[in-house]
Amino acid sequence: MQSTRNGGLEKFKKIGKTEEESPLPFPELPPDVVEMKVKEGSKIRNLMCFAVSRMEGESTRQIVFSGSGRAVTKTITCVEIMKRKVGGLHQVTKLRYQSLREVWESREQREPKGENLTVHKNVPSICILLSKDPLDPQQHGYQPPESLTGLWTPEEDFIEEASLSLRGAKRPLLSPSPESGSKRLSVEPPQHLVD
Repeated sequence: MQSTRNGGLEKFKKIGKTEEESPLPFPELPPDVVEMKVKEGSKIRNLMCFAVSRMEGESTRQIVFSGSGRAVTKTITCVEIMKRKVGGLHQVTKLRYQSLREVWESREQREPKGENLTVHKNVPSICILLSKDPLDPQQHGYQPPESLTGLWTPEEDFIEEASLSLRGAKRPLLSPSPESGSKRLSVEPPQHLVD
């Protein structure tokens, strides 16, 4: 009996993957817009060094981050870092599906060489436009610039906390307050399940 794990793909190894090119889902982008294509293996530090240096310049007004599949979370992380570094950025987020074509080669010797399996997939994809200039607030996925007051710890506290963690020091645990006592939560099953 053939195993169904991964749809029987354990007998194959992936030898190639290509993404279908599709236009960005933002109308009227300037031709010189910076597009950051985030991949699963991309290093956030490398992406952000380039992106921040471009956005801090006066000539760049907009930047687009895009990623699909397992790179979606890394794409969102890059956008959040950019919003903290540059500040005052308007955002529009678009979700879509990206078509991928994977080529798999048989691991078994009895299969003739050249016998490959081609798999077409539709994976979730995200495109996020960040702009120094105001965007249409009526667009789906629009977010205005964030006010950083009260949302984040002051930078000095952040730096102090980071330096403590680098030295291996730990923050002290908070002891319970006298008014909280040592209350235990007890949960009783519904009566119809006890019978």
